[in-house]
Amino acid sequence: MTSAERRAGMSLAAIFALRMLGLFLILPVFAVHAAGIPGGDNLTLVGLAIGAYGLTQACLQIAYGAASDRFGRKPVIVFGLVLFVLGSVVAALADSIHMIIAGRVLQGAGAISAAVTALAADLTRDQHRTKVMAMIGSSIGLVFALSMVAAPLLYAAIGMDGIFWLTAVLAFGAIGVLLWVVPEAPPVPRANGGRFIDVLRDGQLMRLNFGVFALHLIQTTMWVMVPAALVSSGGLPVPEHWKVYLPAVLLSFVVMVPAVIIAERRNLMKPVFNAAVGLLALVQFGLWLIGDGLIPLALLLTLFFVAFNVLEATQPSWISRIAPAHAKGTALGVYNTLQSVGLFLGGLLGGWLGQRFGAGAVSLFCGVLALAWLVLSTSMNPPPLRVVPAPTRD
Repeated sequence: MTSAERRAGMSLAAIFALRMLGLFLILPVFAVHAAGIPGGDNLTLVGLAIGAYGLTQACLQIAYGAASDRFGRKPVIVFGLVLFVLGSVVAALADSIHMIIAGRVLQGAGAISAAVTALAADLTRDQHRTKVMAMIGSSIGLVFALSMVAAPLLYAAIGMDGIFWLTAVLAFGAIGVLLWVVPEAPPVPRANGGRFIDVLRDGQLMRLNFGVFALHLIQTTMWVMVPAALVSSGGLPVPEHWKVYLPAVLLSFVVMVPAVIIAERRNLMKPVFNAAVGLLALVQFGLWLIGDGLIPLALLLTLFFVAFNVLEATQPSWISRIAPAHAKGTALGVYNTLQSVGLFLGGLLGGWLGQRFGAGAVSLFCGVLALAWLVLSTSMNPPPLRVVPAPTRD
């Protein structure tokens, strides 16, 4: 990669990391915290609070992606980060589960994922795009691991309102990185109409969209139930959950990095991708059948992070290669909309299924969904890799 591509990858990964750290910090502690606030005894509302930001993201990702095609990537990203800050402030000031849900909804209105990934595609060549998406995916995984370690300590030190204030500060930091570190993007090619319908008519794009929906629904659903499982069946109090999360995430990177390199260099995207989807299904059925006890939970969480990180790296790269050049923002907007719908429904369904039928029903449902995705993914074929020479000057 050129120095400009490396700079783009690292700086855009930092923007994702700063934003996602604030979102992830609530996952290990919120379900426990909610029991002590008005309305927090309703597990469905707790799940809604965890996944609520996905609702407004689902409504706005396409609009943000299309706006970035029209007005440029950076102005749209700044606008979204400002809304995210406002939502964090509302949640920090909340005194009930309902106000926290309102703040999470406003956080989700900063739906910048499509614009950021479109900017990453603008600033990188095809043969290096998976590496850049892997940087972004890895940054998300690393801040997830950091949040698992830091959240219980932060919660003890500054409380849930302090975590939301910290989230606002991190989003301000992301704005600074965008304005002063991320390289300027080339002009976006223009076209007359047809963008949205072209995306919807593309079978491969829509199968990838279903995949990201399933992946993030499963992820959010798991985190409605996993912290409680580690406490009840694993015998591990919340402040010590990092002892499971951190090794699981770090070990997953040992597998994810070579898997992504093999997929890209040896043109093995499809088998690596399908193997990750199959592993995701295996983990869910494993949680259903043997998900009691600390060791089984730790092993299954490690395998989950392997599958999740591989899919997080390969899917955006694949979709940016398929999408028409003039509609990358729109295509990634549809993609991120389905991702956000998955995040929202994962929290809501996880809470509802867990309350009505127990944790086993949650894992069984996620396993069936992952199997359906595997069936769809077997009919997909990645486009041939287009190798573009580096420019003579960075």
